[in-house]
Amino acid sequence: MPAQGWSASGGKIGKIMKIGIVLSLDLKHRTGVEEYVYQILKHLSMVDEYKNHQFFLLAPYTIAGFTPKVLKWPFKLFWTQIRLSWEMLKNKPDVLFVPAHTFPFFSPKLVITIHGLEYENVPQAYSWWERTKSRFLTKRNAKKADKIIVPSQFVKDDLIKFYKINPEKIFVIYHGLEMQKSNIKNQNGKLKFKNYILYLGGYRKRKNVEGLKKAYEILKSKYNIKHELILAGVDTYISEDEKWELLRGADVMIYPSLCEGFGFPPLE
Repeated sequence: MPAQGWSASGGKIGKIMKIGIVLSLDLKHRTGVEEYVYQILKHLSMVDEYKNHQFFLLAPYTIAGFTPKVLKWPFKLFWTQIRLSWEMLKNKPDVLFVPAHTFPFFSPKLVITIHGLEYENVPQAYSWWERTKSRFLTKRNAKKADKIIVPSQFVKDDLIKFYKINPEKIFVIYHGLEMQKSNIKNQNGKLKFKNYILYLGGYRKRKNVEGLKKAYEILKSKYNIKHELILAGVDTYISEDEKWELLRGADVMIYPSLCEGFGFPPLE
């Protein structure tokens, strides 16, 4: 007979599940997907049902701020496909949650997050290999998963449109924002810039940074604007404190991406 539990209000909650969460990203230097994973792990205990189930992390290395079960692997590749698959055969949880990337060959009930199908919408921004690899993995992941989390209705529509995924197993859960950081006012005055237009993101082709540069040059030459253009995160990683400082001080924030499954910077 499966283990049963009871909620704080005395109601029956059903089976107490063992839920494994795959953590295979570097959360120290976070971009969009890493930020999503980090915030889920950081705030998971706030969910009402958290205390009614057993959660544990599975990772290839130690991660500051969290205590995962480290599944050591001597190689740079195939940790998910080989080492994690072996763990699933030996110590299979009731549910495996994969918040980013791919899942092991062997898995129990599977919940995954798919962040976007940008390569299908703007194929010109990707190499043939990038498109082929992403299409194979995402389609495989989507068909295998029991439940799929997506950050927007746009991504859900794409999964149905491109891969014919059953819409009933796709759940739209919008990304959130760490409000305590966004609400802090400028305090240290460390910014070197006064009037500036801010772009926050990477330099991938779909981000359209080159188009932004051209537009800025038109503004400078034709309209003689005095603002500087700050490309934050393009050449070097910026810290969380630097990011919020730049966002607070900008006169204009621009996000010229050709396609996004969600896009954190506009929300921030």
